[in-house]
Order: sequence, then structure tokens, then C-alpha cells
Amino acid sequence: MSPRYGMVIDLVRCVACDACTMACRQAKATGPDVLLAKVLKYEVGRYPNSRLGYLPILCNQCDRPACVEVCPRGAAQKLDNGVVVIDQDKCVGCQACVVACPYGARSGFKPVAYYFSGHQTPFEELRARENRTGKVQKCDFCIDRVNLGRQPACVEACPAEARIFGDLNDPESRVSRLSTQAGSFRLRPELETGPAVFYLRHTKET
Repeated sequence: MSPRYGMVIDLVRCVACDACTMACRQAKATGPDVLLAKVLKYEVGRYPNSRLGYLPILCNQCDRPACVEVCPRGAAQKLDNGVVVIDQDKCVGCQACVVACPYGARSGFKPVAYYFSGHQTPFEELRARENRTGKVQKCDFCIDRVNLGRQPACVEACPAEARIFGDLNDPESRVSRLSTQAGSFRLRPELETGPAVFYLRHTKET
């Protein structure tokens, strides 16, 4: 059976340090206004008994992705492993997928070059070719790293180990066990898009 990659985010462990956001920016070399992974911060309760809540968000790699359905050129594609990617050779920048995504997980155009003028490293040159101006960008679970046996950049960078990545089709994997744990949830389940990103309000390892 092919793997079905997914992620569990433990909201108890998350401390909103934004290490995931910075690791993603470094790994993907995104422009200054493009965040493929971010942590939303909001207030819970009322003063003086209020506190901050955190919600890390990224592409949900949906089982039934709305972005793929609306793409007029077939640039948005769902791989056999469940990861949704963009073929930038086919993308025409219409941003239909940006509008269709119910999770706000896609970014429009790369507005300006991120790099300063002067010499670029080979890595910077590679990412500059991948993140083209006028093309849509999104999280792809760092599939290029995963194919080399590594974890997504945000998972490796998380100091609190709040992110767990793996194969949802493997019932013995940690990510599979946690995703089915009582209390786990996905964003906007009423849309029936089948997100591969799960959240935990409390953790009870099995």
C-alpha cells in the first residue's frame, strides 16, 4: 500500500515560538510576504482570566482537495502519497486555487525577489527557480526532503516536538495512532475535504 502522509500537531506542546515558520521560510526560500506555515495567535476567555491560544496552520493535504478541482490547467495535483503539489510549469497564476482553499493555505504571487543583489548560493538559485514570480505557492510537506528519508523542515525544527509526521496508512505509526486518538480533530470537518493534518487538545500516547 502506498503511504498516505499526514501530520499531527499537539496544541498542548506548541509554545508559538514560530520555529516552524522560520524553518519553512529557510527550506523553501519564500519571499518576504509568503508564509507557507504560520502560527495563528488568539485570545481565549475574558480578562482577567484570559490567555493566548495558538493554532499552527499549513496546507492540509486534503484527500478531496478543492484546489485540484478548480485548477483550469491541472497545475494543482494530488500525488499517490496524498501530498498536493503545484506544477509551476503549468500554473498560470489565475489564483483560482487560492480562492477555493477553505484553509487559506495557499499564497499568491511571489511579490518581490527575496534575495539581496549579488552572489547567490546554489541552494538559493534552486529555490529561486522553484518559487517563480506570478506562480502560486503552498506547503508540500517538504516532499523532496521526505523522499530522502528526512522529516519536513517544520517538524525537525520544532523544539517542543509538537509536530508528528508519518504514514497515516500504517496503523503502527505514531502519527496514525495519534490521529485516531480520542479528542483529535481536523479543521472544518463539515466540508468533508479529508485533511491529513490533525490537532490534539491533549495527548495520551498509545
